[in-house]
Amino acid sequence: MRILLVDSDQSAATTLSQILRTASFTVDHTPSGEEAIEMLRHYDYDVVVLELMLNDLEGYEVIRRARAARITTPILVLSALLRPQAKIRAFSMGADDYMTKPYDAGELVARLQAVMRRSRGFAEPKLRVGNLELDLNGKNVTVDGAPLHLTGKEYAILELLVIRKGSVLTKDAFLNHLYGGIDEPEMKIIDVFICKLRRKLQNVGAGNLIATVWGRGYILREDDTAEIPVTTDAPSRNSVPAAIAAV
Repeated sequence: MRILLVDSDQSAATTLSQILRTASFTVDHTPSGEEAIEMLRHYDYDVVVLELMLNDLEGYEVIRRARAARITTPILVLSALLRPQAKIRAFSMGADDYMTKPYDAGELVARLQAVMRRSRGFAEPKLRVGNLELDLNGKNVTVDGAPLHLTGKEYAILELLVIRKGSVLTKDAFLNHLYGGIDEPEMKIIDVFICKLRRKLQNVGAGNLIATVWGRGYILREDDTAEIPVTTDAPSRNSVPAAIAAV
């Protein structure tokens, strides 16, 4: 899961980024509300974590502009503002969830996962495709109830494919999901990961779930005989510059 963290407090942002990365999230941080809006226009995020008190804009304005631009990325407000009016205003602007500081790290991670699931149309943390089950909370995969052992990168690729089942994902999308614009390897590494993941899935009887759409990318389908749709994921986006992504 790729998260955009918007917080002008560098110390707080560094601590939160470490918590989220430990929970296997990819995190891009910006201290600026204006920059956050531009990043949301140009890059593909699963969730935004937003502090309302920023140096250049109120967080409310970030939410308003994002929704006015028809950016549907879920927004979780994480703020020191405790009064009910702040929460009501944030929700009325288009926020999806609201937590106050200080926060419990476990609860924050759980809420981010829940917000992301709801935005993708999933009601529970265990996602099923055929005889394969992926547990977003436990970060593990089973096939017919037996555990499937994957590397971190293989799991992240499968997670993205399952969450966006039916959409063609470009290699750029995978690189952004895996590396977040920092120290990205050559694009052909995605083909290597996909090849290894396919082999592991086939070896345990999960079928040919991952199909290649030549010249475009990869897609996860539930039925081997199903026709591959022409639907694509969001337009290919360049990786976030390391200077922006670093916290």
